Amino acid sequence: MTERETTRLIAWSNELRSAHTRLREALALARAGAGGSDPLPGRDLLLYCRGFCVALDRHHRGEDRALFPAIETAHPELAPVLRTLSRDHAMIDGLLTALAGIVDASASPEELTRHLDGVAAIMENHFAFEERRLLRVLETLALDADPADVLGDL
Repeated sequence: MTERETTRLIAWSNELRSAHTRLREALALARAGAGGSDPLPGRDLLLYCRGFCVALDRHHRGEDRALFPAIETAHPELAPVLRTLSRDHAMIDGLLTALAGIVDASASPEELTRHLDGVAAIMENHFAFEERRLLRVLETLALDADPADVLGDL
């Protein structure tokens, strides 16, 4: 294995950590805009929340479409873990749909903050489980794909 191949293989674990970090930062911006000491005006808050929702959705769709099948091919014993993660994605999608609904309805900052806090708790639990179970596997995963297509482009 060449040095470039080793670097690319190890990079998938780094790519996942980096994607999770960017998504956490996007959620923190939306939360600060909703309930901080200087809340964002409605249109700006809508953009932050929508941007976060779209970014998280793309991240999960990419994992379901490209990353998880590649992991399952290389490590079939992880199929139950991957199914759990995909179920989490569906649950989080429901939370994001509800969040979009309250943003569209111009909910109060308190209600919006509650929803964002709920998404944050579920998302953090999901990311922690995913990292615990997959980072080691991602260090050796041979997947020839653009990280933005697989993990989202935030």
